[in-house]
Amino acid sequence: MSLFSFLVLLGAGLVVKSERHSLTYIYTAFSQPVDLPGFHEFTAMGMLDNRMIDYYDSKEQKKIPKQTWMSEHLEQEYWDKGTQSRKSKQQWFKVNIDILMKRMRQNDTDTHVLQWMHGCEGESQEDGTIRFIRGMDMYNYDGNDFLSFDDDNQVWVATLDAAKETKRKWDDVQVLKEYTKGYLEKECMDWMSKFRDYGKEQLRKASKPDVHLFSQKSKSEKNIILTCLATGFYPKDIILQIKRNGRILTADDGLETSGIRPNEDDTFQRKDRVEILKTDLSTYTCEVQHPGSLLHVQKAWDHTLPVEDGSTPIIIAVVVVASFVVIGAIVGFVLYRRKECRDRCNGKSQSSTDSSPDPSPASSLVNMRICPDVNTSSKDNANNPKPDDEKKALIESSSDSSPDSSQKTSPASSLTNVKSSSDDSSHVDVEGDGVC
Repeated sequence: MSLFSFLVLLGAGLVVKSERHSLTYIYTAFSQPVDLPGFHEFTAMGMLDNRMIDYYDSKEQKKIPKQTWMSEHLEQEYWDKGTQSRKSKQQWFKVNIDILMKRMRQNDTDTHVLQWMHGCEGESQEDGTIRFIRGMDMYNYDGNDFLSFDDDNQVWVATLDAAKETKRKWDDVQVLKEYTKGYLEKECMDWMSKFRDYGKEQLRKASKPDVHLFSQKSKSEKNIILTCLATGFYPKDIILQIKRNGRILTADDGLETSGIRPNEDDTFQRKDRVEILKTDLSTYTCEVQHPGSLLHVQKAWDHTLPVEDGSTPIIIAVVVVASFVVIGAIVGFVLYRRKECRDRCNGKSQSSTDSSPDPSPASSLVNMRICPDVNTSSKDNANNPKPDDEKKALIESSSDSSPDSSQKTSPASSLTNVKSSSDDSSHVDVEGDGVC
């Protein structure tokens, strides 16, 4: 065995021992129904290692498991509480979108979108534990990053000028920062470990990729597009390279990649392509290494050209992009329709509370944060799971905020004070001005 091959195998072993894991919760709300099949005014979903584990939408209004092992290990009380929590969040989002539209003087005939993502990412250790790597708590409005939490420095980061005042106000609320940091680094990680333990057999089962190398027609009659596709693999870590006479092609050579995308069966795929001359007689190969299944394969192109009528062998697997990726496409649709409005308005706000039994890119796939609801309880009831980040809302309101947290008069505070009947957590009221 060559030194290079040995290092590759050694690296593969190291990757397996230090896999990255994530638990993420994504919420998306539109200001009005979107007339597109499969999309709803409000959706919420939990993602474990990029696999959907639970789901809720405004049509069915019921939190449901998306993995068999979730329904097997969590009692009905968990799902009942989750349903109540997400119904409350659905109303909370509706109120806050209306608040933001009024504050930004936006036309209510246009469609606007508010999103929130929170969660954590960790790395598996040799002793079986998962070490915290980073947390995410982000908000987005109409496709623009609004506010995010810097976990290391325990401060809020304003991406837009309109969010700078929010940053200042939220930075002054110490309990909010402490809760957010504690949830991301401790509670979220605990739930990630529990969920991974529930589904360990399915989650740890590796699937080898199917590898295909084929040509397709190009817009130029002199060229073709050479494509390497790896599909059906799990976990998602993979190395895919197209080589010409043994040299790895890069973006400088015109190489394009789809990146790693989810399939409908909880596996993944990746597709790389490069445009070359039909007359190119070089040796082209596709090399794929999948550490999770220990697969290492290299396929050579046989120089078969696509037929002239444009039909090519259909090799690509059916792909259903995860809901939070589709959401990004809808955001683009919304941005295309909505009118630009640069005016800013001032307003007063009041605090409110939202209780939720749900936890929450990983990674920055979708940024989202406007008004968190703060749960200061550290109680963890194994029979009454509440993995979601329960944060106290700091929402803007067109009316004056009441200093009495028990007597909220605005629609926003009335909605965010809705609690699940089985929720035994305590809340701290935090008064403050709005997001503007």
